[in-house]
Amino acid sequence: MSPIALRDNAPPQRYDHVIDLPETAPVTSVPNAWRVAHEWLSKLEAAFSSGDFSKLGDLFNEDSWWRDIIALQWDFRTIHGREAIQNFLSQNKESGPLSNFRLHETGKFQPRLEIVNEKTGFAWISSLFHFESPIGTGSGVLRLTQERPGVWKAFAVYTTLQTLKAHDEPLVEKRWYGTIDSMPGGLSKGTWSERRKRQVDFLDEDPQVLVVGAGQSGLNIAARLQSLGLSVLVIDKNDRVGDNWRNRYRTLVTHDPAEFTHMAYLPFPKNWPQFTPKDKLGDWFEAYVSLMELNVWTKTTLTNASFDDEKSQWSVDIIRDGKQRTIQPKHVVLCTGHAGEPLVPSFPGQPEFKGQVYHGSQHDEASESKVKGKKVIVVGTGNSGHDIAEDFYHAGAEVTMLQRSGTYVLSLDRGVFLLHEGMHEDNGPPTDECDVVGESLPFPVQFALNKEGRKRIAEADKDTLEGLERAGFKIDNAIDGSGIARLYYTRGGGYYIDVGCSKLIIDGKVKVHQSPGGISGFTPDALVLKDGTELKADIVVLATGYDNMKTTAQKIMGDKVASRLRDVWDLDEEGELNAMWRPSGHPNFWYMGGNLAICRIYSKYLALQIKAAEEGLNRNPNKV
Repeated sequence: MSPIALRDNAPPQRYDHVIDLPETAPVTSVPNAWRVAHEWLSKLEAAFSSGDFSKLGDLFNEDSWWRDIIALQWDFRTIHGREAIQNFLSQNKESGPLSNFRLHETGKFQPRLEIVNEKTGFAWISSLFHFESPIGTGSGVLRLTQERPGVWKAFAVYTTLQTLKAHDEPLVEKRWYGTIDSMPGGLSKGTWSERRKRQVDFLDEDPQVLVVGAGQSGLNIAARLQSLGLSVLVIDKNDRVGDNWRNRYRTLVTHDPAEFTHMAYLPFPKNWPQFTPKDKLGDWFEAYVSLMELNVWTKTTLTNASFDDEKSQWSVDIIRDGKQRTIQPKHVVLCTGHAGEPLVPSFPGQPEFKGQVYHGSQHDEASESKVKGKKVIVVGTGNSGHDIAEDFYHAGAEVTMLQRSGTYVLSLDRGVFLLHEGMHEDNGPPTDECDVVGESLPFPVQFALNKEGRKRIAEADKDTLEGLERAGFKIDNAIDGSGIARLYYTRGGGYYIDVGCSKLIIDGKVKVHQSPGGISGFTPDALVLKDGTELKADIVVLATGYDNMKTTAQKIMGDKVASRLRDVWDLDEEGELNAMWRPSGHPNFWYMGGNLAICRIYSKYLALQIKAAEEGLNRNPNKV
């Protein structure tokens, strides 16, 4: 099947997931949160114990939610409405009851009353809680709202599998002993360094899991899988681990703070900068591989892949340093980034254009070229477009950003920290607790709650936003005014985290031109807009984004594999991300991607799915 044919398939239906938060009875006196939460959790445990979910009206509001990540079944599910929750729990009770519920007893996430919205009085009692299932242990979050005075019922419940019984990770008191005598085979099998040489080159066996890409997604999932006892090979086409960051433009730094961006098992040192320069992050990845004993082959490409459905096994041809090798892993995880191939439009007259046209993904440092005084048009106003425009300005070019529709903007030094307030922040709660609580609300509920948070950020960034609008820059706050999270999870873009370009726009140093109709074509020396306007240009950069990650899968894995895959990213009918970290549509093929924090969090759940499949706990992994 050709790439064009794949993209011509009907796209998945779009779901906006715009909801209104329910009205709740006002809280006129402070309840005993511990008592309320304990009584409710005891009743939930009794329902699981009996297997009778017919009386959930005593426990759940009619307009309630349950988000489950592989605790009750082997997928990511968001269930809305009391009747639907009852059906969901009944359908999955054959997997065995959840039991031994207990409330979290220390720190911020023990039972407490939270006033969610001061204006409306919307409030809930929330708590982190823990439980057991027949195959493992889990954690979750309950949020109880007051249906009428003194009557508290669930508005939202979250359950996640955290460990597999009999397959403990070697953490803390269960860590490996480390002496040669304690290693399998003792000294006869070699010292640690001798064993590592054989392991990293896979001289004795093929890996159980092949990970394609050694960025944050590949390294996080490899570390998780190895900790669960699986053998993993990571391959990357670059010369060094971390080059996926080093090879980007010179001034790039992360846009998320340090406490949010830790890698699995290995937090940044306490003196780590709040925002990490790209080359420093590349070096951290390289150190991470060494410290976590990951098996990574650089300068390696995948040339062919086929899957044997009967054996449930891959055959993969790879070239490493010019030498071909065929391996037969059970699973393949694609970790090349949550976007696909660059979207590179072409226009009438482009071949006759005397200047330079290229996609933003091909941008090199502007100061290394003779661009002073040249007219540069950057098409697109997301993060990449802004960063490229700022780079050209500082190199002496005359820069115009072409904006077709509005862009959400928030500041790095104010807005970003408000996003993480009370969670992943310096001196905040433990990261593993924040990772559970931070992902515990269904995305539609998150979006509804984010409207007030977006307003707070807008107030903090008021001067910048008003200045941008005066300069002719169009602001967009996303559907329903819900801000950056919706844009990230549904579009993977459409926003700018301001690291300096907004001031250049406000001061008129970087121009903005509106073109709602888009681009008509080129003349030899100009870009022509749909309204007939001609913008003289020497360089045109198309910061036009990326295709679906499925296009990368097709490029690497081939048409046959790609024809079975689902599209990736954006939200499905229930409100979960399509195909990412969960069944992809193809047996034993998985997508892994996202920013550093998202990769740390969701790599755990993907690793548990793969481990469960290998141990026979999940007999239908990736079942369509």
